[in-house]
Amino acid sequence: MTTAPSTSTTSTTPTISTTPTTLTTPTTPSTAAAPAAMRLRELVFGAACAAAVRAAAGLGVADALGETPATADELAATLAIEPRPLTRLLRALSCYGIFAETEDGRFVHTEMSRLLQEEAPNSLRYIALWCTAPWTWEAWPRLDEAVRSGESVFPNLYGKEFFDYLHDDATDTARVFDKAMTHSSRQSADDIAQFVDLTGVNSVVDIGGGQGHVLASLLERYPQLHGALLDLPTVVANADPRLREGGALASRVRLLPGDCRNEVPIQADMYIIKNILEWDDDSTRRTLRNVVAAARPGARVLVIENLVDDSPSMRFTTAMDLLLLLNVGGAKHSKESLVTLMAEAGLAIGEIRPVNAYLHAFDCTVSG
Repeated sequence: MTTAPSTSTTSTTPTISTTPTTLTTPTTPSTAAAPAAMRLRELVFGAACAAAVRAAAGLGVADALGETPATADELAATLAIEPRPLTRLLRALSCYGIFAETEDGRFVHTEMSRLLQEEAPNSLRYIALWCTAPWTWEAWPRLDEAVRSGESVFPNLYGKEFFDYLHDDATDTARVFDKAMTHSSRQSADDIAQFVDLTGVNSVVDIGGGQGHVLASLLERYPQLHGALLDLPTVVANADPRLREGGALASRVRLLPGDCRNEVPIQADMYIIKNILEWDDDSTRRTLRNVVAAARPGARVLVIENLVDDSPSMRFTTAMDLLLLLNVGGAKHSKESLVTLMAEAGLAIGEIRPVNAYLHAFDCTVSG
């Protein structure tokens, strides 16, 4: 359950398609020249930035702003909201490079604000809404408790485990979560399909692959390939339409309902394990051992994960690591911790390479 930003979110330079106006340069709060006290004060107000992004995403500000610079009054009229508070919201966001203000008081898009548009190619609108969902505001202040105990605070906070709460009591958030995961998976699937070389591979299994976006992208790229998607019954029942009966790729796919922590019931030339080894270490060990037990000697295992010690997006991956601690007691891996667990399971670790700004791939083989 991982979320991932587009690589373009690292930019704070406005990208404007209209030319007649001059931009006021957005103020970035954590410049190296700023005094430590100023930087720390800005950081402790980090909730304000997250809330502002959530408000903009929820209100649909990015979709209301077109290619022509617009005043807050014009945007407010479109959105049927109050203009003065909207001005304050936009100016706060502009400090972070999310929207920008022109010298005549109009607002324009930047690279990051465009990512809040619903139909943007790499939209992060649902990721923004998911990562700032109502339950998070209750959980984050309990981080000291989670650090002290090393356990999730969720059961004590809400009376049940995270996913039970999500689907039983927070159905609106669950829908946002599903959309966020779908958007994120589609974006990373394209990167992975271009990254991995499947020359000589005839069969691949996507372990815990969700709706199967990675598998579908690989099958489209490699016409000779056959694949299987292994995930929980309720997940594979809602697999990507391309993989289900009647879909364009269905003739080359098996949908396998099951739990990889209990069994991996299929042999293949290659196994892909993406962003699921973030449970407790025992669950991770069982999953890896189940793959090794099912595979032929020499089969490839491609493990793809966010790392907390080797990533251009360290602020994102370490934040997700802490969120996992809060909600399920899980953790993102360091390169060393992941290599150790894979070696223990009987995998020979080969090349380790970045897939994109936030994912690393560990290309392994099952020891003979």
